[in-house]
Amino acid sequence: MHLALKISSLSIVSFGILLLSSYAVIAQQRVDLNIVLAIDCSYSVDHEEFDLQVHGTAKAFTDQQIIEAITQGTHGKIAITVVQWAGEANQVVTVPWTVVASKVDAYKLAIAIKSQPRRISEGSTSMTAMLKKAGAMLLSAPNQSQRMVVDIASDGENNGGGRVRNARDAIVANGITINGLSILNEVSYLNFYFEQRVIGGKGAFVQIANTYADFSKAIRQKLLREILGGGII
Repeated sequence: MHLALKISSLSIVSFGILLLSSYAVIAQQRVDLNIVLAIDCSYSVDHEEFDLQVHGTAKAFTDQQIIEAITQGTHGKIAITVVQWAGEANQVVTVPWTVVASKVDAYKLAIAIKSQPRRISEGSTSMTAMLKKAGAMLLSAPNQSQRMVVDIASDGENNGGGRVRNARDAIVANGITINGLSILNEVSYLNFYFEQRVIGGKGAFVQIANTYADFSKAIRQKLLREILGGGII
């Protein structure tokens, strides 16, 4: 009786280990791309401009061409997380890591992005801190991918947290690509600033939006390029 109970207990433990192992495999599934989408909430971004970023990003994930690009990849899926950012101590994850592998997944993500409230009050523009946050998130992401991208949008230059180039170089050294979306309504040369100090890594590029009214078109183009591997569309 005692032996039978012992065997039964061992069986339960073994079964539990098997379940945990299976969960780990599922949790760490392979995706074609891990991407951190960083939304600017600094002083220069009013509530209307914040909404244009959020709604433009959400709309992109309902675009049929983007959905096809996602589902036709090697693994047929990507993983996305969204972070709002401003000053050195202000980065908030508003959409946790989400795997997109179908049209339904993409639409669910679009709803999650569109419905997020502004979680950060206006602050300074610390791209340095945001890049460090994004780099750490990508290196600890729950889904495995050879391609890791930080997608950072801003309408101003870095003004806090130390030199942005130092953060860029450290992140790129870990195999991460940093792409920028420069909104030129405040700083007309911002795209050149991004090219020189912010972006880096394999296939890195800057997408331009002349004003926030152009953000929706720019983020769609940018995401399509990133999902397809950085090629010009």
